[in-house]
Amino acid sequence: MVRLTLDRYLDKRGITRYELSKLTKVEFQTIDRYYKNRVVRYDSYILDRICAALDCTLSDIIEYSKDGEA
Repeated sequence: MVRLTLDRYLDKRGITRYELSKLTKVEFQTIDRYYKNRVVRYDSYILDRICAALDCTLSDIIEYSKDGEA
């Protein structure tokens, strides 16, 4: 299972979804869906902007585990 961990990453660094929206120039609603892990198809453009704004890698905001593992 692929899971976004953007919520944990932002919370650790004290960055709000609104701030990230402004930094990335991506609509707040889109950032909110990524934050709440409610994305079905991941847009590489959005992920690129998030990683660039946060100076992080994909592995910092996405995790993979086999089905059934938490």
